[in-house]
Amino acid sequence: MDALARPEMFDFQGVSMTNIFTDNWENLQKFQARPDDILIATYPKAGTTWVSQILDLLWFGQTERQKTLPIHERVPFLELHILPDMSGTKQADTLPTSPRLIKTHLPVQFVPKSFWEQNCRVVYVARNAKDNMVSYFHFNRMNKLQPPAGDWDDFFQQFMKGKMVFGPWYDHVNGWWKKKQTYPKIHYMFYEDMIEDTGREIDNLCSFLGLSPSAEEKKMVLGGTQFDSMKKNQMANYSTIAEMDFTISPFMRKGKVGDWKNHFTVAQNEKFDEDYKQKMKDSTIQFRTEV
Repeated sequence: MDALARPEMFDFQGVSMTNIFTDNWENLQKFQARPDDILIATYPKAGTTWVSQILDLLWFGQTERQKTLPIHERVPFLELHILPDMSGTKQADTLPTSPRLIKTHLPVQFVPKSFWEQNCRVVYVARNAKDNMVSYFHFNRMNKLQPPAGDWDDFFQQFMKGKMVFGPWYDHVNGWWKKKQTYPKIHYMFYEDMIEDTGREIDNLCSFLGLSPSAEEKKMVLGGTQFDSMKKNQMANYSTIAEMDFTISPFMRKGKVGDWKNHFTVAQNEKFDEDYKQKMKDSTIQFRTEV
């Protein structure tokens, strides 16, 4: 891909996507999950890297892998496909670990069916729409593999219309929430709960996964997944990826709840709340925009 050309969004089976996530579609859909795979699913910028790091430390501890392999090699991004050498399905197929930790931003209807057939465990993380929007905006500003963000007001409108890579936030969080009602092996987590009490959320995660770490191990996981330590950790902060321009914004920016208040105008907030009420009126998910 031309280093300067940013990918363009197009409608793909009713969802806005870019070619780096659809070029490998046939192989993606035929991907063979294994029964012990753990799928980490989120809407973009909802805590994916955080949960990936937590799970990696829980399963495999502080090893050489952690110090020498960036997180995107330890936890492949299933649908990402950039020729010649970046293919999430290939990476997942050659992962040496068991279980394999695999991440996806796919809306639930696009997930390869072998994950359901193999009865895989899924960890889904949802983040309130306002903070998620702000984080996505800064991400699109700095990541050349994403469509340009435009200015904040423009991005705000596009987000509400659902014209985002991986589709509308509303459909994503609700689609996975509905799936959880019929497929019990989904652990649905909230970013805000993780910020409020990371230890408690790690305990819940462990009981879902059937893990019982010692107090020492838990301390190590907590220490290795604090926002500030991950932000400085080159193996976790995506600073090794050339397409991410850290002079514009770091990949891990603030990791807070409520930063939307520094971006939304009063008018935008009113407009957003009105629209949100309509779009979420049939949903039973409760989000918090402050902690």
